Amino acid sequence: MSAILPPWIVLDPLLNNWLQEDIGRGDRTTLGIFKTNKIQTKGYWIAKEAGTIAGLPLAQRVFEILDKFAIFIPLITEGKSVSKGETIAEFSGAVQPLLTGERVALNLVMHLSGIATMTNKYVREIADLPTQLVDTRKTTPGLRILEKYATAVGGGGNHRMGLDDAVMIKDNHIQAAGGIKNAVYLVRQNIPYTTTVEVETTNLTEVTAAIEAQANIIMLDNMQPEMMKEAVQLIKASQQNIKIEASGNVTLDNIRIIAETGVDYISTSATITRSRWLDLSMRFG
Repeated sequence: MSAILPPWIVLDPLLNNWLQEDIGRGDRTTLGIFKTNKIQTKGYWIAKEAGTIAGLPLAQRVFEILDKFAIFIPLITEGKSVSKGETIAEFSGAVQPLLTGERVALNLVMHLSGIATMTNKYVREIADLPTQLVDTRKTTPGLRILEKYATAVGGGGNHRMGLDDAVMIKDNHIQAAGGIKNAVYLVRQNIPYTTTVEVETTNLTEVTAAIEAQANIIMLDNMQPEMMKEAVQLIKASQQNIKIEASGNVTLDNIRIIAETGVDYISTSATITRSRWLDLSMRFG
């Protein structure tokens, strides 16, 4: 899956809100020192540790919003792995907007690069297998569209973007509906025919019910590898072209074992929720 940055008509309102949050009534430090916007400077961004870079176009846009004449040139392609000490971007322009936008720009790129770095580690563990790693809806409110972009930059894929993206029938839906078959039947009466239906299962009995209900995707949730292998065989024997997803407590230590059961996808929130920011720095000179 290729990483596609959403258009600016979508992102600009977010960037403006984040800038307003940080600037408030004005950058007292910068405006207190630099009384004019005519003072020019230049500098660079540096990676203070190794990792996978994501989000540099956003930094460029932050500075452009504050000063249309600001120049920010990424030196690294999105998704490229960098070494500690490597220069990843160069910039020049008026001092005021560059200092005012520094923190928002760095925060975004550090956060997204952390996700891309973690995702890439997971992807490399199963790179020679046909299973694809995907993310989940466990994202930071307001940042989902960018966190999922960072996942794709790191080599992963995206699960649902939101509740309106597809049907995913989970344990509480099943219990409230009185079973898998009834849940699938009811939901199909109320969705467009193009909408994919996924069902979460935890044992072979539920897998059989999901097969009989003709689910498009069956999730194997928190199953042990041996049961997962049986479930995969059961689903494939149905010859219904059902996609198979594994989920639950996925780690770097067990992702390959899960992939070797034959599932098509492995979904995990870990690449986002357990990632840490990649340390970057902006320097004048």
